[in-house]
Amino acid sequence: MHKKSTSKPSQANFFLPELCQAEALLGLVLLAELLVLVLVLAEPINQGFDWSRLALTSLFVQWVVLLTAALLCVLRPWLAHLKAVPASLITCLIVMLLTFLCSWATQYFNAEYLGIYLRGESLGVFYLRNLLISLIMSAIVLRFFYLQSESKRQQQAQLQARLEALQARIQPHFLFNTLNSIASLVAIDVDKAELAILDLSDLLRASLANHNGLSTWQQEVNLAQQYLSIENHRFGERMQLDWQIENVPPQLPIPHLTLQPLLENAVLHGIQPSVAGGTISVQASYQHNSLQLKVSNPIPEQVSPHKGMRLALDNIQARLVSHFGPTAKLITTRQGAVFIAHISYPCSLTPTEADQDHENLNR
Repeated sequence: MHKKSTSKPSQANFFLPELCQAEALLGLVLLAELLVLVLVLAEPINQGFDWSRLALTSLFVQWVVLLTAALLCVLRPWLAHLKAVPASLITCLIVMLLTFLCSWATQYFNAEYLGIYLRGESLGVFYLRNLLISLIMSAIVLRFFYLQSESKRQQQAQLQARLEALQARIQPHFLFNTLNSIASLVAIDVDKAELAILDLSDLLRASLANHNGLSTWQQEVNLAQQYLSIENHRFGERMQLDWQIENVPPQLPIPHLTLQPLLENAVLHGIQPSVAGGTISVQASYQHNSLQLKVSNPIPEQVSPHKGMRLALDNIQARLVSHFGPTAKLITTRQGAVFIAHISYPCSLTPTEADQDHENLNR
């Protein structure tokens, strides 16, 4: 168990891509074909373009590339435990060895092709030229892979720092508003204030338990209901809730503290300023590997959105994009006297998660 957990991160951070995957292998094959074109076009063209030389050179180079990809695919878990320089040197030696073997196979099995390819060159020059070209190209490709890996690593570090900063900003905002709600209860009903403090304790324990930025839909709903329980002590019948949840898997990933801030905004800007109160509606559905979440609340005529509301929405939007890409969106609209916050993002469950029993969250 321990070995498996330590080897995976080292392979994930290794600069050499997994050449077993079709996308990486296709890129390597296309790069090799570009090299073939450069080699053929670099030679003098006296009597037109030599298509036979292009085909034979392409066949030779692709054999080297495919054999290299197959061998590195097998050796990658072992190479991932080495530092970048030794791993690069071993990879270059592997490419040169396979180039030598393919050159020898060409000499041994296909002397006719070798005669066309050499064009008066000595056999030693043939071997030396192939080995030097393979060394130079493998060094260039490995350097590109290394720089690409370092760039991705820096982007991930910046993203993690940004997520931690956003999390640090949104949690105090949520805590202060909740404490204000409890403070207002003290002057009204001491018993309810005591219950609200206990609810806040459970709420903080649940909200601080998550450190990786992602939670599950079930955890977010539980967190939101704990928050609403606190607000219910204060507003009573002034605050009505309408939960409409369809086919949302409990284990569906969602950024931590996404639903609760939306409900907090709905309470602060929709229920609290209104004497009559109103209904907060939560509509959620999961279809075609996409979550659709809408939180709506009434808008009193005398209330307009302020900076605090925008801060929470901007935080949620930034975290959605960070975790699920640019297609993840948080759109706010006003339809008459109703404010709607609409979240949508693509997310697919793993087979293990998808097979779990879905709980009915409709309330």
